[in-house]
Amino acid sequence: MVDYSPLWNTMAEKSISQYYLIKHGDIDNKTIYNLKRNENITMLTLEKLCRALDCTPNDVVKFT
Repeated sequence: MVDYSPLWNTMAEKSISQYYLIKHGDIDNKTIYNLKRNENITMLTLEKLCRALDCTPNDVVKFT
């Protein structure tokens, strides 16, 4: 199962909002919606998140 709780922790640690991801990370509202519900995202989206947050995939997602 995919769990995006590390994403929310990373965002909190770096003081980055969802609004920032939408405006500066090229992430759309539907993707934020999917992330909140632990639904699938593409590898391209994962890459965009990592670039916007300056982190690794382990800081965004974990598999349980």
